[in-house]
Amino acid sequence: MQLQFLGATQTVTGSKYLLSTANKKILIDCGLFQGLKELRLRNWDKLSVEPSSIDAVILTHAHIDHSGYIPLLIRNGFSGKIYCTKATQDLCKILLLDSGHLQEEEARRANRYGYSKHKPALPLYTRDEAEKSLAYFTALEFNKDYVVAGDFNVCFNSAGHILGAANLLIRHQNTSILFSGDIGRPNDPCIFPPAPIVSAEYLVVESTYGDRLHENVDVAEEIKTVVNRTIKRGGCVIIPAFAVGRAQSVLYYLYSLKKQKKISDVPIYFDSPMATEVTKVMFDHISEHRLSPEEGLAACSAAHYINSVDESKSIDNLDPKIIISANGMATGGRVLHHIKYYAPNSLNTILFSGYQAAGTRGDIMLRGTKQVKMFGELVPINAEVVALNNISAHADYQEILAWLRNMPKPPRKVFVTHGEPHAADALKIKIEETLNWQAVTPKYLETVELE
Repeated sequence: MQLQFLGATQTVTGSKYLLSTANKKILIDCGLFQGLKELRLRNWDKLSVEPSSIDAVILTHAHIDHSGYIPLLIRNGFSGKIYCTKATQDLCKILLLDSGHLQEEEARRANRYGYSKHKPALPLYTRDEAEKSLAYFTALEFNKDYVVAGDFNVCFNSAGHILGAANLLIRHQNTSILFSGDIGRPNDPCIFPPAPIVSAEYLVVESTYGDRLHENVDVAEEIKTVVNRTIKRGGCVIIPAFAVGRAQSVLYYLYSLKKQKKISDVPIYFDSPMATEVTKVMFDHISEHRLSPEEGLAACSAAHYINSVDESKSIDNLDPKIIISANGMATGGRVLHHIKYYAPNSLNTILFSGYQAAGTRGDIMLRGTKQVKMFGELVPINAEVVALNNISAHADYQEILAWLRNMPKPPRKVFVTHGEPHAADALKIKIEETLNWQAVTPKYLETVELE
């Protein structure tokens, strides 16, 4: 086999790995690049492999940086099947349609206000194209072997992280390779920990937090402190949250704190139709998370759900409140309108709840920038900007090493991907020094032989 790295090298976004034999090609993940402009421009570039030559796509999970390129791949000629777990399929029905909608909205807004260099500005793909892509999906079960594209044997093992997330063991003749996907954490309040790692000759491992440890802090205490401090001074708390996983975790923490009367009894608004739909999916996959139906229902009942744009606009006033809205890196979605409204006021708080890729608005705000561009204009950032330090759905380097250490047999080589350069390099060194395995950090578009 040959393995080519079409994304997630020196960055946490754009995951795409092409596995090729003499007769077949499969793509592991099919994600969009996000963050820095130079990365986002890659989404518009011609793919280095002809989409029509790809026999199948296999997804580790539903997040857009792993699935969001699918409608474009199909438009450009892909006609094979897309394999994933059932929960990933259900989530992609929500996430891909929302992605297409956001692409169209951004193009419409750019054309209306003239802040794009392109005349006219066009969406990367449309909602209709995203909807048509759903017909290509086939759901497979965890812990079973399947033959894909005639040449490859694939098995999905739980990766934790979010509903449906998997690491993939792929075998071809006498060669095997394991793709970690995004590795979850052992003590997430909602999602079960990753399944034990299995043996493979080669390993592709993520390194989002490859250079750091999650702080040993109580997330509930962090949220309590920030909320009470903000409400006491008469402000509002805006929480950009990823619609899949993080929004539900944040809501669960707020529900628990309110139940224990540890935070002020202010209204909580869940302003993300997509996150609302994802919350419903959790009830369809009760075996994949820790919450009982009763706990899930109680947590969901703690918030007021906002559906229409008019409803979303109506909650923008200075009455103390908590707003959870997508997306988590403030790269799009309704949360931008709330940030634009609340960020200029120093009474308010913007509370980030997850990893911020380089160049995203979330990353820029956390670095202390006092103006951020939104909708073609500069918005003052006078609000307090805070990051929760221990709520990530990604394992830190210690948790990754603990997972790797249980691999029954050392791999021949480890490819460290899905991390900013310093994070990937740090994890590479840690793997070499602590496990004595050969590890490399591949470059964008690099191709390697798997013997």
